[in-house]
Amino acid sequence: MTQDKSIFIKNIYYMLTYAFSDLHQSCMEDIAVEKFDNIHDLFASILVNGISLQLKRGLHRTYLERQDVLPVMRGKINLPETIRNRIAHKNVLTCNYDELSENNLFNQILKTTVRLLFKHGEVSAKNKIALKKILPFFSDIDEIKPAAILWTRLGFQRSNQTYQLLLGICRLVFDGLLLTTTKGEHKLASFLSDECLHRLYEKFILAFYRKRYPLLHAHPAQIPWILDPDDSRAMLPIMQTDITLSLNNKILIIDAKYYSQTLQHQYDSFSIHSHNLYQIFTYVKNKEAELAGTPHEVAGLILYAKTNEAIQPDNSYTMSGNRIQARTLDLNCDFSVIVSALDYIVQSFFGSLAVL
Repeated sequence: MTQDKSIFIKNIYYMLTYAFSDLHQSCMEDIAVEKFDNIHDLFASILVNGISLQLKRGLHRTYLERQDVLPVMRGKINLPETIRNRIAHKNVLTCNYDELSENNLFNQILKTTVRLLFKHGEVSAKNKIALKKILPFFSDIDEIKPAAILWTRLGFQRSNQTYQLLLGICRLVFDGLLLTTTKGEHKLASFLSDECLHRLYEKFILAFYRKRYPLLHAHPAQIPWILDPDDSRAMLPIMQTDITLSLNNKILIIDAKYYSQTLQHQYDSFSIHSHNLYQIFTYVKNKEAELAGTPHEVAGLILYAKTNEAIQPDNSYTMSGNRIQARTLDLNCDFSVIVSALDYIVQSFFGSLAVL
């Protein structure tokens, strides 16, 4: 039976704060002291502040191809249509041209999300009023069906980098986050897929270590396969770690996992997911082989988001000379406890380091 994970709503904000640097702006800091009864209200508040900032900068515009009937040439003449105009004794040109427009995918996603949240019954009256005030600025922008959005095709450049947080929130809304409330508690329930929160969880941990530990090199690293001489690398998959922490000759590879169940079980026997263990072992041993002949220490950690299961992984092994651990991170507690747990991971491997 699937066990639900839950996260305090406030911790979603803190995770987003690390994952998206835009949340550090002064107008966003007010959100940190507000109390939210549900996740949709939190998202509405972030979007209200973020879109208000974006409106001051100006909405992102992209070139869209237009076709119009004009008295003078603009862009390129559409010859077949222009000939039809002349046959009909119309002294006009049909032209195809590019025009800068705010009616693009970025702004269509924003407008659609604002409308969805405005109609949502659990968004506070205060935020609904704020959302309603935003909508007139999107009057010339179309709405879009969420299922039609190809998120992988959204490219961020210097001109639209400020949309990364806003569209990240929109994606969370579209992916169907649901709220469950118990008296005195407000938690985020699991939904049809863990994929969305898995991305946020992984991105949060990486950003946390990057910002808190300036001496550490925190990055998602690629590890080369160590093959025998003259062996071909054809069709070998890329080994891409979630998080690699390195300092001098020490390397800690972290695999962040957000599952509904952290353990596999059979006949009342519980064990770590075999494919998770195989994966981290492969990362560690290939990195170990890459550094052969130089002073080094390589370790691996599978860091699961804690579930409501009675048994949680908390294990450490020495495999062929390398330490490999499986631990859990409880996201359903005060954020200071989460910080302490992440600090302990670093300190237990690298020793005491300066923090920001």
